[in-house]
Amino acid sequence: MEVILKQDVDHLGYKDELVTVKNGYGRNFLIPRKFAVEASESNKKTLAEVVKQRRHKEEKLKKEAEALAAKLATVVIKVGAKAGAEGKIFGSVTSLQLANALMALGYNIDRKAVSLKADHVKNLGTYQANVKLHKEVVTAVNFEVVAE
Repeated sequence: MEVILKQDVDHLGYKDELVTVKNGYGRNFLIPRKFAVEASESNKKTLAEVVKQRRHKEEKLKKEAEALAAKLATVVIKVGAKAGAEGKIFGSVTSLQLANALMALGYNIDRKAVSLKADHVKNLGTYQANVKLHKEVVTAVNFEVVAE
């Protein structure tokens, strides 16, 4: 069964994408929850027109995201944390703290777009995090955990 996604669905596709799914998944999950519509001929024509109009806007957003990624690649973020004598911090550094540090530097990044490469950041030192700026643009950001 072919469906047109009305919003991003993890591990399936992005908004306004034509995907093929099993009949039960489409009819019992995606369509009733308004995640997708059935791909009829009229819906496909409407999708083609919407995609055509949106293409230019997406290219502009992607260029802006690439420019921001180039700026973020050179930035080193300092995150303060209370630490013990051996350099082990109390608690751990989270994506929310990194997003707030980026916000303090003037970059408006959502905390959900930040993902840590290490499982848990529990020691002082230098680490990397991934920042998803666009569905095709992901950049690595260096950050340093320092004692407060």
